[in-house]
Amino acid sequence: MAKEGFNSKMGAIAAAAGSAVGLGNIWRFPYVLGQNGGAAFLLIYVLFMMLIAMPVLISEFAIGRKAGLPVLGAFKTLAPGKKWYLIGFSGVLCAFVISSFYNVVSGWTMYYTYLSATGQLASLSEGEVAATFQQTSSDPVLCVIWMLVMLGLTGFVVARGVEKGIEQYSKVLMPVLLLLIVVVCIRAVSLDGASEGVAFLLSPDFSKLSPKAIFEALGQSFFSLSIGMGTMTTYGSYISKKQNLSSSAVSVAMIDFFIAFLAGLMIFPCAFAFGINPGQGPGLVFVTLPNIFNQMPMGQLVSVAFFFLLVVAALTSSISLLEVVVTFVRAQYGIRRKTSTFIACSLVAVFGVACSLSSTIFNFFDNFSANVLLPGGALFIVLFVPLVLGKKQMRDELEAHGGGFRLFEAYYFLTKYVVPFAISLIFIVNILSWMDIKIFD
Repeated sequence: MAKEGFNSKMGAIAAAAGSAVGLGNIWRFPYVLGQNGGAAFLLIYVLFMMLIAMPVLISEFAIGRKAGLPVLGAFKTLAPGKKWYLIGFSGVLCAFVISSFYNVVSGWTMYYTYLSATGQLASLSEGEVAATFQQTSSDPVLCVIWMLVMLGLTGFVVARGVEKGIEQYSKVLMPVLLLLIVVVCIRAVSLDGASEGVAFLLSPDFSKLSPKAIFEALGQSFFSLSIGMGTMTTYGSYISKKQNLSSSAVSVAMIDFFIAFLAGLMIFPCAFAFGINPGQGPGLVFVTLPNIFNQMPMGQLVSVAFFFLLVVAALTSSISLLEVVVTFVRAQYGIRRKTSTFIACSLVAVFGVACSLSSTIFNFFDNFSANVLLPGGALFIVLFVPLVLGKKQMRDELEAHGGGFRLFEAYYFLTKYVVPFAISLIFIVNILSWMDIKIFD
């Protein structure tokens, strides 16, 4: 199997940022922010991203690049004859499970783009908009069709390879995503009454910070960077030794945060301008915002731009998830990329259909990946650094580009002591929550 890699630093950052920037940034982040006090939550989130998420991202990049192999091969190579390769299996399984239900939700965004572009949302009342989402999410045929369309687009990009597929399209899709979100932001902040939404985003109210809100910020910082599922380890294997891994990781984190911040700047002014509670939950995007767009001058155009940017965000993440599965199939059977992409897409499609037909399967896949596979994978990744690679090997890899890493001692301390504790806390609380044992009121 020929070694593949990114052709440029910009391509590597665009691809990794595309993996990190997904529906979670534009869909989940704003309503979690709205439920937990706005700017105060934002500050805590940034702190946790720097102290917890960044060390994991740097570790994944370093492990992948040092081994020169995707996630499963990386752990097999760096810890031969030991059970650490199970981390790789966990990453592949996690990427596969998430792909199966993520493409269903991504399909909804494509369908809503179609509805917006054809004007079918513009004439609906508030009740009809809510009914449309209920019908969309519960119609198995509709879900399957649009899931397959999204999966087909994803497979097309991945089948073209790392340089001509993932890198080339990421370098186009990420600027398009940024442009669209800026356009919608400009329209949002120009609305009458939008200043209250901007103030909510920028003026911290620490009285609203509860233990639950702090834990939500910890979890959001952890999940927002697409860590713990093998995608960043796989992408790390494509990064040249000439590139500075720590600065690349910082760039990815900054882009991820910037997009999430702009999502808040896009949604909160709209919500406050039309007297909508910004902490409504997942329905904020598919129910509340279409109603707002219907009351807004040039609302249909804004609606099309908004849902299309959701499609772009979903696609960039979906590409990275499928790439993990494809590289596993290629390594296991030694077959061509196009053939392995077809096999991977077929397997994901089967389970995607299952998620479309059964909300029970959908919810199980969602909870199993979020509560078990992601935190479990991330925990063992950070433990792998001090227990297997050690300080010298990590320093050598992070300084392979010829320059120093001034914050290495801080990074290694966080990775060895602070991050494992934080991820263990996430893991325990998530498991208890999944078992309906409440930790926070």
